Amino acid sequence: MRNFLFVAAENDALASCKAGGMADVVRDVPRQIVAHGDRVHVVVPSYSRLHQQGKFITTLNFHLKQGIYTAELYEVPPKKTFENITHYVIHHPEITAGSIAHMYHHDAVEPFYNDSIKFFIFCSAVAQAIAQGAFGKVDVAHLHDWHTATLLFLREYNPGFADLKDIKFIYSIHNLSIQGIRPFVNSYASVVNFFPSLHFDHDMLKDNRFPDCINLMATGIRLADAVHTVSPSYKEDILRTSNPPEFIGGESLEKDLIKADKEGRLFGILNGVNYNNFREAERERLFPNVVKAIFKWLQQESKKYKSDFLAHTGEKIVPFLDHPPSFICSSVARLTDQKFYFFKRSPEFLEEMLTRLQKVNGIFLLLGTGVPEYETLMRELSYQYKNFIFINGQSEDVIDSIYLESDLYFMPSQFEPCGISQMLAMRNGTPCFVHNTGGLKDTVAHGKTGFSFDGDTYGGKILHMLTVFEEILNIFENDKKTWSKIQKNASKSRFSWEKSVKEYYKYLYN
Repeated sequence: MRNFLFVAAENDALASCKAGGMADVVRDVPRQIVAHGDRVHVVVPSYSRLHQQGKFITTLNFHLKQGIYTAELYEVPPKKTFENITHYVIHHPEITAGSIAHMYHHDAVEPFYNDSIKFFIFCSAVAQAIAQGAFGKVDVAHLHDWHTATLLFLREYNPGFADLKDIKFIYSIHNLSIQGIRPFVNSYASVVNFFPSLHFDHDMLKDNRFPDCINLMATGIRLADAVHTVSPSYKEDILRTSNPPEFIGGESLEKDLIKADKEGRLFGILNGVNYNNFREAERERLFPNVVKAIFKWLQQESKKYKSDFLAHTGEKIVPFLDHPPSFICSSVARLTDQKFYFFKRSPEFLEEMLTRLQKVNGIFLLLGTGVPEYETLMRELSYQYKNFIFINGQSEDVIDSIYLESDLYFMPSQFEPCGISQMLAMRNGTPCFVHNTGGLKDTVAHGKTGFSFDGDTYGGKILHMLTVFEEILNIFENDKKTWSKIQKNASKSRFSWEKSVKEYYKYLYN
């Protein structure tokens, strides 16, 4: 029996520890690993809240800045228990909750300032926990995105953690565009301030565009034993140079990725989706679940502008309790450039889609939180359009109902490493409408299991988006046979974790 350690910023096996698809991966892959007969420990930050119902395991003392930091390791109860999987959180007062999903900070003036601090501390604590044997003898450590790359930095340059070199380290890229770039010096949230005694190779760590900064995503790619990204098409995309907004590729790291590929360290393996042990929603509960969630949020929300908006959303929802719309187009996503760049740049096209939806008694329902300017844009559009329902929050009950009861699931992502939302929607027989990029290209077949748009230019893409959307509404209204066939094909599509994790064992864990 081999002993695995998963280290990540998110873990949907725990309540209230999810902002994106990474959380689903960190929840599901360990379940397949234990099915192979191995054991898994999963550790994430506490964000000053997740440890409160946990069992204290040990104190972790480690060198940071000019002194000794003390953190605490807690074992915490998961939403569902599986034999040979143990979940932990690291608690330290400086590992705080941000405004995005109560995890990440939005640092507009100095990007990654707060998050880099919390993940420097988190990774140092995890390294100390490994050194103390808190997880037993670890054979494979699987790290996820830039938040965990400091562990590879410590393995390489901290003599006190030399034993980490006996562990095979896998580094998964979930979103290459978020790289965790921070100065080497001259900032509180800098490498030298937090690790003043370590001697390190600037060239091995530096950002290709800003040589006075560390790039933690690049650090993970350069120092890991194997590098993994979450779909075959995304792997091919990131080996090419970005040309935004038409194409998002390697984001300045393509040379590092090409090098890793030539060394046989880079692998593109499609994420799976859970077809067992998932929360099954009840039908005809979508709008009641939204109303329940709004009442809960109203009791929690102190910002008047947000509470006013929640009341506005509830007022729009109430008529649907008795008279539901004829067509529901939906999206669930973090509000970022990756997910909704097309609508920030060209809101008139979203408005055109809403106008076309009105003709079929349809609505567009969007659930998400994220970058403030996106939240503001979506709130303003919601005030203007009766058939645009913006749910500015997070609720598992509402999300599950959206996947189950929508007629069309919409993912206009500018780029998409894999995407899990389309798989969850398809699992319920909901056709998806996606941008033909990355993992969306690998999972949605136009005219067979869903619909896609593309184009050689930005203008071409967004015009094609509207053209295909018109075709979708036409099929829904006038060709029920074809629509039913697409629904059935979507529900029959299978992207199993069992298949994906077999490839993990073959290419990553061997």
